[in-house]
Amino acid sequence: MGKEAGIITVALDTLGCKLNQAETELLAERLSRVGCRRVSSVAEADIYILNTCTVTHIADRKSRHLLRLAHRRSPDAVIVAIGCYAQRAGRELARLDGVSLVLDNEAKMYLPQLLEESGYLKRVGGGEPKESYNDGFRSRTFIKVQDGCNRFCAYCIVPLVRSRERSLAAESIVSEVRAKVAGGYKEAVLTGTEIGAYHCDGLNLSGLIEQILSRTDVVRLRLSSLQPGEITPGLIGLWHNPRLCPHFHLSLQSGSDSVLKRMRRRYSTEDYLEAVSLIRSEVPDVAITTDVIVGFPGESDEEFEESYGFCQKMGFARIHVFPYSSRPGTEASGMKGQVSYGIKRERLQKMLALAEESARSFRQQFLGRTMPVLWEQKSGGIWSGLTTNYIRVYTKSGDDLTNEITEVKLEKLYKDGV
Repeated sequence: MGKEAGIITVALDTLGCKLNQAETELLAERLSRVGCRRVSSVAEADIYILNTCTVTHIADRKSRHLLRLAHRRSPDAVIVAIGCYAQRAGRELARLDGVSLVLDNEAKMYLPQLLEESGYLKRVGGGEPKESYNDGFRSRTFIKVQDGCNRFCAYCIVPLVRSRERSLAAESIVSEVRAKVAGGYKEAVLTGTEIGAYHCDGLNLSGLIEQILSRTDVVRLRLSSLQPGEITPGLIGLWHNPRLCPHFHLSLQSGSDSVLKRMRRRYSTEDYLEAVSLIRSEVPDVAITTDVIVGFPGESDEEFEESYGFCQKMGFARIHVFPYSSRPGTEASGMKGQVSYGIKRERLQKMLALAEESARSFRQQFLGRTMPVLWEQKSGGIWSGLTTNYIRVYTKSGDDLTNEITEVKLEKLYKDGV
């Protein structure tokens, strides 16, 4: 029972969105309360849990690869697949060698109880439950505030593997933030499938943010993805509070209005530009990051160039670029005009080059500035951390900087940061 006498060890991996990361954190905390200790290596683990993603075929492939790899590295471990791929194609995952348990999104948070009921988590000496959880795996914590999506964009499988929109009570969210702050976390990231749709007990997202800022001592508060239509003067006005990080992830998907219409996105490029202009007029040093899909069905050369030109004009701090991936059950999977692999690859490489150029240009603006950095980890003698506006910073130091915030002069470009 366990690779350490009396203690059940568990390794957790996460693919996909920040919501998945938040749910993995919550699972880790619940497992710690029944006597498990988290480890970073699957080779040390009695239980390996993969929180899967199925937003693209590449995410599916990564999920299968990690599960097979875990079985090879720890053949005696209990291997558990949870999350969106498990929701969409649980039987497919259950057929993989070594996979012991597959749980969909509704069942995955009951995993500790299921493992206890199986008798596997009975402790042999040691392994005492804990009331709080932070074994130094993160300096930032991800807080789930909402789940589900009612939008049904043409390409997106998320509404098919997640619930309809539902929001968590503000009181429980505030309590979770307080607990994480007490556990040592300096930064909290509010996440969900569609956090801009947050509405519970008469509070919208702005009201929730105000509650967290007024009722907790969290040093930094960051938001995950928003939609252009959710950017309002009332929301942006909250960023006068310096505890809110000047970083907005604003989904674009395409810079061509005709493609956006076929995608069933609920905004135009003009709407998007207005949202960005409002943010930049009110939030100094702001980073705006985005997602872009290339090769959507029917995307012509002209439409791709429109999208490329729009992204070039926007000056994004970071662009996450994805080739279109057909997802079963979505409207786009049956559309005519599927773009060939070769053309998608060419467009992907061109957009990735722009993404790198845009990110470098954004970071260049801050060279010579002194900014606060939250240090996260050390690797190969180099510490890395993040500024409030999401610039990755690297330094050498003999001090233990774990989870510390220090003022740092940004001197030169380095790797994906400074």
